[in-house]
Amino acid sequence: MTRPVLRLCLLAVLCGSLSAAPAAQAPDRSKPPMPGPPPRLDLPAIERRTLSNGLPVWLVESHEVPLVQVTLLVKAGAGDDPAGKFGVASLTAAMLDEGAGSRDALQLADAVEFLGAALTTAASFDASAVRLNVPLARITEALPLMADVVMRPTFPARELERLRQERLTALLQAKDDPAAVAPLAFARVVFGAGHRYGTGITGTETTLKGFTVQDLQAFHASMYRPDNSVLIVVGDVKADTVLPQLEAQFGTWKAAGAAPARKPVPQAGQLAAREITIVDIPGAAQSQIRIGGVGVPRSTPDYFPILVLNTVLGGSFTSRLNQNLREKNQYSYGASSRFDLRLSAGAFQAGAGVQTDKTAEALKEFFNELNGMLQPVPEEELARARNYIALGFPGEFETSGDLSAKLEEMAIYNLPDRYFEEYVDNVQKVTGASVQKAAATYIQPARFAVVVVGDRKVIEPGIRALDLGPVRTMTVDEAVGQ
Repeated sequence: MTRPVLRLCLLAVLCGSLSAAPAAQAPDRSKPPMPGPPPRLDLPAIERRTLSNGLPVWLVESHEVPLVQVTLLVKAGAGDDPAGKFGVASLTAAMLDEGAGSRDALQLADAVEFLGAALTTAASFDASAVRLNVPLARITEALPLMADVVMRPTFPARELERLRQERLTALLQAKDDPAAVAPLAFARVVFGAGHRYGTGITGTETTLKGFTVQDLQAFHASMYRPDNSVLIVVGDVKADTVLPQLEAQFGTWKAAGAAPARKPVPQAGQLAAREITIVDIPGAAQSQIRIGGVGVPRSTPDYFPILVLNTVLGGSFTSRLNQNLREKNQYSYGASSRFDLRLSAGAFQAGAGVQTDKTAEALKEFFNELNGMLQPVPEEELARARNYIALGFPGEFETSGDLSAKLEEMAIYNLPDRYFEEYVDNVQKVTGASVQKAAATYIQPARFAVVVVGDRKVIEPGIRALDLGPVRTMTVDEAVGQ
């Protein structure tokens, strides 16, 4: 049995069901005792250095396999898109490896593949990154390729046009898929069209059609700079060996003027009262349901109570939502909930794809579970949620890429050095009172937005009969954004 399968089996055995049980129910003496907390995570130390141009370097040695993960993290993402140019951060990141230095896109891909390496680029709402995974024996040859992508992208017009058409096609295809429309519609309802979180990370049809090479060059010149970045190295390296190579490739990187002051995405307001939005896709085989509102930023002091709360509600396979909608009522293949934790408050949302003819019934069960979270959670259920999180947490550090991703999280959100070593302890310290307080603060069913994407003529009568609140309709074009 492989390690991942063994670990999943262990979690299934130890964590059991998280479905709600009456507080007064007598304990089942036939069950084995709850396991104690797992040992604390012991992570290697972060060695911090600085290149001659001021670029910070975070290095963690990991010598199990001869691989190295190098990440150039830029503290700018889609949350930094200028008004009227939503999607520019995402498109800029996507274009970095479409031609850099003296190589075009195909030559660059061939050079990376020849080294047995992987070079990828990406942008989230909070950051952008160029990531290189390479065998130790080839790092000297691979770093110049990465440096070209970071510092010298060429943004060829032909490749921009190709990516533009790919993204426009993806938006067009999304309009026929309720599962793709639902998150876009939910964001639009909760945050509004003018708020950055109200539009998908890739932008809209209008912004995509308007982007020029000069727009991408301007965003890159403004945001991709050594004083706005962190270079993260994890793997089978020593600082004294790799730092001269990093200096040779990135030490000449200069930026003109001072780094731009980062403006946080404004906090969106919560709805005053619950409202229901139906997005009509005639003939849809399923209804996609999303329920929620404005959540919290990653910096919230309630992070750990929220983590346990969400595990109980919809953050695991054995959560209340999934047990109800999938296991008990069989309305859905799976139901879940999550908090989108960003630099500014993202959304809390619960959702599922459900049978069209069971849409109203599923909505009723969603609100039964959301309202149920406002009552004290039984201690046994809390203990299982805490152990579920704690037992799964070490698996998030299995590879150098996993560890590098955690360092990225630390850099983006200014987490302390021992944050992840103390993570399990902080999870185990979460009390029923803190979970109940978090639920009362952040789970507000009477003020949540309800978005249902499906066949309106079939689902609207049942939704209105529930009398959850005022019902309005939204076109697919309005949901996806024009």
